[in-house]
Amino acid sequence: MNKNANAILLVEDNPDDAELTRLALARHGLDGRVTHVSDGMQALDYLYRRDAYANRPNGNPVLVLLDLKMPLLDGIGVLKEIKGSEHLHNIPVVVLTSSTEPSDLQRAYDAGTNAYIAKPTEFSQFLSAMKHVCEFWIHINQTAPQTSNAGLRSSDFGELM
Repeated sequence: MNKNANAILLVEDNPDDAELTRLALARHGLDGRVTHVSDGMQALDYLYRRDAYANRPNGNPVLVLLDLKMPLLDGIGVLKEIKGSEHLHNIPVVVLTSSTEPSDLQRAYDAGTNAYIAKPTEFSQFLSAMKHVCEFWIHINQTAPQTSNAGLRSSDFGELM
């Protein structure tokens, strides 16, 4: 498992949904391991350790929880960048969205998502869904070894978006 203190990257533009997700993760002892960003460009800045995240600890998150509909760069764009990157493609990405549109589901899987969860509207159901996400992706799933990115900077990958 990644030893990065911020092992889960939560990409969510709605502050209420972000707080709800953080509360659900806190119920499973993961609240201190979550970094929240509110748009797709911030997610890429975090992953590529640039701008505000240039000095974050080395290593990739063990999980990305990704909303689809966001400003600046949507979740599909983020997903395509992650899955198309030699240094990021092994990070598990779970789309966590309110959309139940078949076209969104298909686009997410076409872009490489590892799982797609439509956010339950009832808090108890949301807690249960997050429990299963945590159990599988954090505690059970075995991830591939990371490609070293100790010195990873966005300039190493050319111009992005």
